[in-house]
Amino acid sequence: MTGVFFETGSLFSGPEPDPAGDAGHPDPPARVGFFTDTSVCIGCKACEVACKEWNAIPEDGLTLTGMSYDNTQGLGASTWRHVAFIEQSAPRQVPAESAAPDGRTHLPLAEEDPQRPAGDVRWLMSSDVCKHCTHAACLDVCPTGSLFRTEYGTVVVQEDICNGCGYCVPACPYGVIEQRKDDGRAFKCTMCYDRLGAGQEPACAKACPTDSIQFGPLDELRERAALRVDQLQEASVPEARLYGHDPEDGVGGDGAFFLLLDEPEVYGLPPDPVVTTRDLPAMWKHAGAAALSVAAGAVASFVLPALLRRKGRR
Repeated sequence: MTGVFFETGSLFSGPEPDPAGDAGHPDPPARVGFFTDTSVCIGCKACEVACKEWNAIPEDGLTLTGMSYDNTQGLGASTWRHVAFIEQSAPRQVPAESAAPDGRTHLPLAEEDPQRPAGDVRWLMSSDVCKHCTHAACLDVCPTGSLFRTEYGTVVVQEDICNGCGYCVPACPYGVIEQRKDDGRAFKCTMCYDRLGAGQEPACAKACPTDSIQFGPLDELRERAALRVDQLQEASVPEARLYGHDPEDGVGGDGAFFLLLDEPEVYGLPPDPVVTTRDLPAMWKHAGAAALSVAAGAVASFVLPALLRRKGRR
């Protein structure tokens, strides 16, 4: 295993097969997560509504951007699920017969249509959410323990412990966490921690009518996603790719990963995210060396001359 171990044994980067066990949970269950297949997202926003209803999240306004049908605009303290609407020109042609997986309703991306004029548009839709990183910098920098790793491998904010310091906000490489303006506390997706404890799937996955949002053991989801990419690429969708699934990436792999049909930047996702606390061990090492150097300088400048003067008087 590669990675950066600090003297406590915790891991700041690299592959981590058991984040819940590393966080101190004895015999944790299999790590769970989300696989969001954007190729079958229809932009219905049922996930957003279900998330708000189950978690009693306040309304976040109805301001339209003027650039799309997206009214929630992005993830935030009161938007734990966000469906992005991306309008593109020059849609790629997808054979309708082979794009749908077995047993799933056929939802074509852009069917061949000889009547479609050149330069027509296509819509890319994707339901974004907290990635529940394997190496969660938000959790590393939280001074109160408000953010913690659950036994399911997810990352949860305890709103009654958060002191509103805001350290977690810039630490998130995806810009997911936000402080609520009225009280300063930070909020984000909990992956419906209370529902997991009751043996239920998160509300967003339960409400998704096309199985675009799939929930389950992370290893099983990764296998399912790899098969789905193969299906799409065999169906003349070569741009299909996975995002956030690789344990070797800069955050050790995400607990919520995606099948995308274009570059991550198109969906507002960073192309190569890195856990922002990755260099903390090296920084502390350098800080310790600097402190020792200052102490040695003080000894050489003040203590040794004093000892030499005392010895000279004798």
